[in-house]
Amino acid sequence: MKTGSMIRNILLVSFIAVAISVPAWGAKTIKIGVIGPMKFVQGISHWNGAVMARDEINAKGGVKVGDKMMEIEVVQADSNESVNVTDAANAMERLVTRDKVDFVIGGFRTEAVLAMQDIAMEHKVIFIGVGAAHPQLCSRVAADYDKYKYWFRLSPFNSTFLVRTAFIQMNYVADLLKKELKIPQIKVAVVAEKALWADPMVKTCEAIIPQQGMILAGVWRPSSKATDVTAELSAIQRSGAHVIFTIFSDSVGITFARQAGDLKIPAVQVGINVEAQKDSFWQATQGKANYVFTMNTYARGVESNENTKAFVDGYVKKFGETPPYTADTYSAIKYTLVPTIEEAGTLKPDKLVAILENRVYKTTSGTIKYMKDFEGKPLHDVTWGPGYLTSLGVQWQDGKLVGVWPSKQKLTADAPEVTYPGLVPYKIPPWVIKKYKK
Repeated sequence: MKTGSMIRNILLVSFIAVAISVPAWGAKTIKIGVIGPMKFVQGISHWNGAVMARDEINAKGGVKVGDKMMEIEVVQADSNESVNVTDAANAMERLVTRDKVDFVIGGFRTEAVLAMQDIAMEHKVIFIGVGAAHPQLCSRVAADYDKYKYWFRLSPFNSTFLVRTAFIQMNYVADLLKKELKIPQIKVAVVAEKALWADPMVKTCEAIIPQQGMILAGVWRPSSKATDVTAELSAIQRSGAHVIFTIFSDSVGITFARQAGDLKIPAVQVGINVEAQKDSFWQATQGKANYVFTMNTYARGVESNENTKAFVDGYVKKFGETPPYTADTYSAIKYTLVPTIEEAGTLKPDKLVAILENRVYKTTSGTIKYMKDFEGKPLHDVTWGPGYLTSLGVQWQDGKLVGVWPSKQKLTADAPEVTYPGLVPYKIPPWVIKKYKK
């Protein structure tokens, strides 16, 4: 072989080797994996929120990374986590090894997210959780910071705060029942799907409900995908419960509301019912969802801060429905990742972690500030309470999902009252009024 040809071949091989070894931040796009159960509303909303953020950012020229502009590319991964944890782990593995994403956002079912989290951490890929609530996801950061520091929760706040908020909302409704219907002592039935995230909430219910001067009528744990809960509802009716405290994230929420509506159980539903956060819930329950109350993140016409209206209106216009909380992938990209990347001037994860864990910033539902544990160790978990994240309480009223809480509520004894523009009064179901009105 001639010397010139040899040199050209050596240079070509060297060029190919360099090209292959170029890190992700040398590419033309920022690749963000969006992982969730894409056959279910939670994953669909993950994807919708991410697509909306991508389109808005790219329309304005992309993200400034150092001295160059990069566009956002989103890569969908169906975790199938509502059905199979192994599928979720495999989906995450493909994102980080085959698709070589720079970041991952999403996740829904805690059991699956724990597995996905380990894979992302092994590859030092920043994973922003939008869906799973169990505290362990963040306590891992404090316990083994070097391994888990690439994990951050964005939405929802953890299940400890979820149950605290749900209790405040339940007390709000219980006080209305006592005042309007003259019920001296409220009985509460707890109905929680069989799922890991719900376990600590049930234990808290069992401990706290009696301490709050209410009677625990019983605890029921149907399957998260139960298609018949008439046995549970009949038992609840026999218990004489005035309030049904729901803890649902899956399709059982539809079944329960529909069958309770059929039976006209003389008790109000409050708590968490993720399916009830969807505009399609009314149709899915065949119009039997009237007066169902659930914790939620968004409601049309309600503004948590100056970012809320544009997001909710834009989401409704683009996708034809109110955004569920898993659509906070929008905020994960627009308000979490993009400003952090632009401040750092790089996609290198360790530099981003150092900035992100100290940022205080507004999303579409409140203000994010990452907490530390009692020893001052980073948790990468979001702060709950006035001035930060509080959630909303929403109720189905004659086919419309409206915001009813917080209506000048104190979340803690020493905190200021919290309210948001666009809230309307809560309504007690007429069949409950008929049963107890004196």
